[in-house]
Amino acid sequence: MILTIDIGNISTTIALFTEKGDLRFQSILNTDGKMTDDRCAIDLTGVFQLYGAKLSDVTGSILSSVVPSVTRVYTRTIARLTGKPPLTVGAGLKTGLNIKAEVHNQLGSDIVASAVAASELYPRPVIVINCRTAMTFSYLSENAFEGCSIMPGAEIALDTLSRNGAQLPQIALERVDTPLGRNTVDSMRAGVLYGYSGAFDRVIEELERAAGAPAATVVATGTDLPELYRLCRREVKFDHDLLVEGLYLLYKRNTEHPRKG
Repeated sequence: MILTIDIGNISTTIALFTEKGDLRFQSILNTDGKMTDDRCAIDLTGVFQLYGAKLSDVTGSILSSVVPSVTRVYTRTIARLTGKPPLTVGAGLKTGLNIKAEVHNQLGSDIVASAVAASELYPRPVIVINCRTAMTFSYLSENAFEGCSIMPGAEIALDTLSRNGAQLPQIALERVDTPLGRNTVDSMRAGVLYGYSGAFDRVIEELERAAGAPAATVVATGTDLPELYRLCRREVKFDHDLLVEGLYLLYKRNTEHPRKG
């Protein structure tokens, strides 16, 4: 079994794959910046018990993270529980992509993992949208990672609006069918949803213009925002498992030895 873990600013995703690449389970926990080794061990053990899996069956693991302090905790804990430290997504890891970046280690490991999976699973050129704390738009041509654009996440924008507006309520994103809000809540939702769907279309259009070719596929992963995607003029596919699929592929590419003869 192959253990994949992605540590984001808000949530941590734990997934287990068979050697052949079948997803056994996927679990999402809150990211705790003050995580201790023992707490991490308890959480991992609990997740495996919840899904009827055994840590003793883990033959390898890979970790991506944007929270260095938590990375160290998970690295130590995985080594303690499985007897072997995880691979870590970063400089020196083979991706199979020609990454056109001025400083490779500045490219988020979640962006890299999602790009690896998208290039393997979807027709190219492909635009990959990672919807998390930030929203990243990556353009993959037939043979290269050409670059990306980053903007604040829609949920972060809505939360900031609520916290900084004295008379604005704390609300969640839900469907609206018109930009003509007739109450505060619908007006806030309309502004964010129509505003961000328009931004999605514009960023996608400009990425295609800059790269010189239209995308065959636009795929999103991370937070599922169907109420936003449906307002986009461009079709946006949602792939819940894209990031962990990419981690699995990265693990295989960096551990399998080419056959001789």
